[in-house]
Amino acid sequence: MKILLLYWRDTTHPQGGGSERYLEHVARYLSDRGHEVIYRTAAHTDCRRKSVRDGITFYRGGGKLGVYPRAAIMMLLGRCGIGSLKDVDVVVDTQNGIPFFGQFFSGKPTVLLTHHCHREQWPVAGKLLASLGWFLESRISPRVHRNTQVVTVSAPSKQDLVSLGFPPDNITIIHNGVDPIPTTLPQLEDDGRIHVVTLSRLVPHKQIEHAIDAVRGLPDNVVLDIIGSGWWEDKLRDYIGADSRITLHGQVTEDYKHALLARAAVHLMPSRKEGWGLAVVEAAQHRVPTVGYASAGGLRDSIDDGVTGLLVSDPIELQAALQRLLIDDDFRATLGSAAQLKAQDYSWEETGRRFADTLEAMGEVPSLGNQMV
Repeated sequence: MKILLLYWRDTTHPQGGGSERYLEHVARYLSDRGHEVIYRTAAHTDCRRKSVRDGITFYRGGGKLGVYPRAAIMMLLGRCGIGSLKDVDVVVDTQNGIPFFGQFFSGKPTVLLTHHCHREQWPVAGKLLASLGWFLESRISPRVHRNTQVVTVSAPSKQDLVSLGFPPDNITIIHNGVDPIPTTLPQLEDDGRIHVVTLSRLVPHKQIEHAIDAVRGLPDNVVLDIIGSGWWEDKLRDYIGADSRITLHGQVTEDYKHALLARAAVHLMPSRKEGWGLAVVEAAQHRVPTVGYASAGGLRDSIDDGVTGLLVSDPIELQAALQRLLIDDDFRATLGSAAQLKAQDYSWEETGRRFADTLEAMGEVPSLGNQMV
């Protein structure tokens, strides 16, 4: 089959994160299974408009908003037998707040992929765009996609979608996988301090400030390693100031990321919203438990409260839970061991297989042909 994947970013984008990794792992699995895979996404600084990686053909055009009309035009041209998107069999339309409405523009069987609802994130876009975005996500998309197969990554995300009006029987949960730990990790200096870590894109809804505040309220030998990059980084640098206990590592190599995780005692994830929480499982690979907010949604799936980590309600509880784990070595070790065991249940192979099975079944559904929308 020829499969079209639509998403507003890919992993080469400076703001790419876990959801981009999810889709690209699925794409690689589909390519390895013999399918032709096209990934249509936004352009960014110094990117190539067309590239091929791991058997996937990437087409980039438009910015974070312009990517949507550009993709629509290309799908309409493909529907008329013109361009790179002609003869597509199945579409994966990733709704990162706003869907591409791929089934209308392509006329092909479509799976809607959404990691989580964006109610809590829209306000940072500004009042007008936030109102429009939430209207499209909460009112238009559930109606347009009422008969569409939907894939999401956790039970809480499914519950959110059902609350917006998506039929529960149309929603399939396909969890994230996790990459194996690199065989060789850099040796980090033992500086005699207790390291706490947070692994995240640096954007407002991740609330990294809460992790900074939690560590600042503890003794001076407790320090925080922040791994990741994003457009909120300058704001965080201002927030950190001259505090030498907080280190912004930026985007690091995979082996160095795992070395930082392995050195940590606790992983903090104070995000306002998560579809699932891939970083939780990456930390768990090193027997590092996570403390996060129950209200984030997907963390209620990736963390078994009191078993593999701790779920809390607010910044005060976040600091208290962190302090408890740093004081009680036995409890921390018990949670870490259980978290590592849970992490073994997830693989990108299984994620890819389940997604491929879903798409291959969709490919047997008659398309809308060349009937114009």
